[in-house]
Amino acid sequence: MALAGIALRDWRAQGRDFTFRANDRQDRAIRYWSAGSGAPLLLVHGFPTASWDWHYLWQPLAERYRLIACDMLGFGDSAKPKGHDYRILEQADLQQALLEHLGVHEPVHLLVHDYGNSVGQELLARHEEGGFALASLVFLNGGLFPETHRAVLSQKLLLSPFGSLFGRLFDRKRLAQNFAKVFGPQTQPSEAELDAFWELIRHNDGPRVMHRLIHYILDRRQHRKRWVGAMQRTSVPLRLIDGPEDPISGAHMVARYRELIPQPDTVELPGIGHYPQVETPEQVLQHYLAFRQERAP
Repeated sequence: MALAGIALRDWRAQGRDFTFRANDRQDRAIRYWSAGSGAPLLLVHGFPTASWDWHYLWQPLAERYRLIACDMLGFGDSAKPKGHDYRILEQADLQQALLEHLGVHEPVHLLVHDYGNSVGQELLARHEEGGFALASLVFLNGGLFPETHRAVLSQKLLLSPFGSLFGRLFDRKRLAQNFAKVFGPQTQPSEAELDAFWELIRHNDGPRVMHRLIHYILDRRQHRKRWVGAMQRTSVPLRLIDGPEDPISGAHMVARYRELIPQPDTVELPGIGHYPQVETPEQVLQHYLAFRQERAP
């Protein structure tokens, strides 16, 4: 049965704000969402979109767990300060600050995607070091290993000396062209979905910070040993749910995961690309709930 999802206008109406002291010592407004009750489940979105990515899964997961999600600094409806030095470690700090704001002190379950995978890896490393309490971690498509990340042209341009200019020129047409390449051939986003994705990117002059947000690719290289090492030695239950048609982090990344991670728990979704939670939310829900029942109650 198809999941209904939540229209962007209604999603935005459910959001709330809190203040995060960023690395530049400035207070930044962060938009967040919370629903449901029970064990806390933190959802962390990817680049270049926002927490609305989870809208198909939001209600069915909220019937079972206490859901928490935010638009990270530089994304969606949160602050997008120009000139800011955006780093994955700061985004992990943001997640912990949000949990503290909400009074969540028990171990947290994580469901993460793309850019959010790196945030999840950092939180897992902090768990292994005693600085965070993690109950389980499920990855969707993302660059868990920098050696398997196949950047698309737009990512390469944003990382280049011309990144600032390319970001300013980035528009809905370019977004549609990029998404057409990374979504599955039979699960392309609708025009309405593209409008919503673009609205969240465009909001608060987002294209002007995209070349700064793309630094996460360099963060992955810098922290690879610590992040992958944490995945290899942890006792925290892990699962990878992946759309193998994804040219960035599809079947080739799953193969590397199986090489490097002990007793790898992986699920491939045939025909699906980079955004499984949008392309086939029913299957993601099925495999996530099965994971929780089997390995991380």
